[in-house]
Amino acid sequence: MVTVKLLKPYCIKTDAENIYVLLDEEHFTISIQNETYQFIPIKSKEFIINRYTKKIENLDATFAFQKDDKIFHLSMSELINIPDFLIKLYFLTKSHINYNQEENMNDDIDVIMDELEHLNVKRLIDKALDERNEEAFYDLIAML
Repeated sequence: MVTVKLLKPYCIKTDAENIYVLLDEEHFTISIQNETYQFIPIKSKEFIINRYTKKIENLDATFAFQKDDKIFHLSMSELINIPDFLIKLYFLTKSHINYNQEENMNDDIDVIMDELEHLNVKRLIDKALDERNEEAFYDLIAML
């Protein structure tokens, strides 16, 4: 069984779209059958995560781990299947993820505006009924 023992990035960089978790030899270790393997940067050296979709972008990456003379390669798809890995990666990157709060606010504003317009039409229907204005009443009913 493979577990992630230690995952502390060398640094975390961001740009407009992605989060780059750069790895270091001393701060990324895994355990395979109770033997500890240390990351070596001979293939992939980073995790790339989309800031908006929260998906890992470099799914084709392969990471190498070494213990003595044995080198073990793990693909990103294999790493993703390790629950410890996803949990640790989430806590490392959660402060860098964009949650599109502005778009959610705009959606909420649109819903509120639609509801207010609907309520206003209902009030105008009540007013047309009070004034016995049949033409305004039917025009307003068509708006619902």
